Amino acid sequence: MPDFFSSILLGLQVAASLDNLFYCLLGVTLGTAIGVLPGVGPIITISLLLPLTFGLPPEGSVILLAGIYYGAAYGGSTTSILLNLPGEASSAITCLDGYQMARQGRAGSALAIAALSSFFAGTVGTLLIALAAPAMASVAAKFGSAEYAALVFCALVATASIAKGGFIKGIGSAVLGVLLGLAGADVASGVFRFTFGIAELRDGLDFAVLAVGLFAVSEIITTIGSPSSPGLVTSKVGRLWPSRSEFRLAWPATLRGTALGSFLGILPGAGLAMSSFSAYMVEKSISRTPGQFGAGAVEGVASPEAANNAASQTAFIPTLMLGVPGSPVMALFLGALLIQGVNPGPSMITNNPQLFWGLVGSMWIGNLMLVILNLPLIGLWVKLLSVPYHWLYLFVLAFACVGVFSISFSSLQILTLVVFGAAGYLLKRADCSLAMFILGFVLGPMFEENFRRAMSLSRGDPMTFINRPISLTFVILGVAILLAATTSFVRKGAQEAAD
Repeated sequence: MPDFFSSILLGLQVAASLDNLFYCLLGVTLGTAIGVLPGVGPIITISLLLPLTFGLPPEGSVILLAGIYYGAAYGGSTTSILLNLPGEASSAITCLDGYQMARQGRAGSALAIAALSSFFAGTVGTLLIALAAPAMASVAAKFGSAEYAALVFCALVATASIAKGGFIKGIGSAVLGVLLGLAGADVASGVFRFTFGIAELRDGLDFAVLAVGLFAVSEIITTIGSPSSPGLVTSKVGRLWPSRSEFRLAWPATLRGTALGSFLGILPGAGLAMSSFSAYMVEKSISRTPGQFGAGAVEGVASPEAANNAASQTAFIPTLMLGVPGSPVMALFLGALLIQGVNPGPSMITNNPQLFWGLVGSMWIGNLMLVILNLPLIGLWVKLLSVPYHWLYLFVLAFACVGVFSISFSSLQILTLVVFGAAGYLLKRADCSLAMFILGFVLGPMFEENFRRAMSLSRGDPMTFINRPISLTFVILGVAILLAATTSFVRKGAQEAAD
């Protein structure tokens, strides 16, 4: 234990130097800004800034890049809550309840809950890196292709069972999302699928375009088409601090989201989006009032925001401890380490104590900086809510178009945005779950890749999912949920027929 405290002190000393404080502030500020902008994710920003870090000291380089990463997870909630415009994939689920809270005059509470949940989760995630990095990395190493495929299957079935509109519509929405997520090159053969001869679709559909279209554009279409357009918000923006009742609802959801996100963050390939979606699914499934979700539930903001920020911290564990990046952003981070002459792995802590503990210390400081930067600005953000909707939606559309166009500078992105906006409107009218559609889009390719890899490694033997205890657990849980939901649907149909 004395060694642990001396290591923490070393990390804080490294992170508190003037140069590293500047790099940390620059990183979290850039991260917050790109979290707000749709389509401009951390991978684009880190790619652009990576050559500029070559001349920096190793500690300054990793502190800057890490700040951009977890700052983006922190800042993505702002436009999700105020404009129904997800800046990051991980903040898309926050739109469902955060935006409704804003519509109800509770924007200040929603932003404060998101900020405080993110700060708590980020702090806990950093503590886990310091305390349990080797142990957690060994757990993550036990997840192979079969475990990932079974985990995704269980997540999709469990979410569909509690989705808006019922189980059948939930499964249908997920299947549509999976089909669109599989567009592009086949993971095994390289054959192009669902591209319709369009060269730009060979790399698949961009998540940012889909999320912005489904949430922001469809909301504009819905509101314009409504005979009594309610406007984005009323003149009442609410208190800029959560009430006691909101705190009572938020803190247990924050704890659960932090725990789930901390675990999923260390799984290579899980990502921030899966963490936030899974946290939302858990909250809705255990809630006594699941009907409140999608209508302004505090737990629907607190838990996903806590999960994606905890995951953004613990995602560094497999990269640093195993040298295995779990996402494209972590791959860039790994490249930055190698360029600096640092070899990640189990011996990194002993070989590079200043860099490792300096990074840990900078995460605590960076999360504190994010709260200081964001909480005082809540009053400024909520002033957006006084703008009449017929003015604001033009700004939202222009903002969305510029953001998605900047992804690849292709006019096809604008057309795709319009198509998904119309699709989101139709799904809403059909009372289908947008969350399930996006979840299928995100998890479908992950399921296919890991399922096919598991079958290839087992030479086509499906028993590989049964012979491994972790994957067997997920399979049994998923099948049980599927049977329970199907039975409930059949009984409900029979009861309605009898009535």
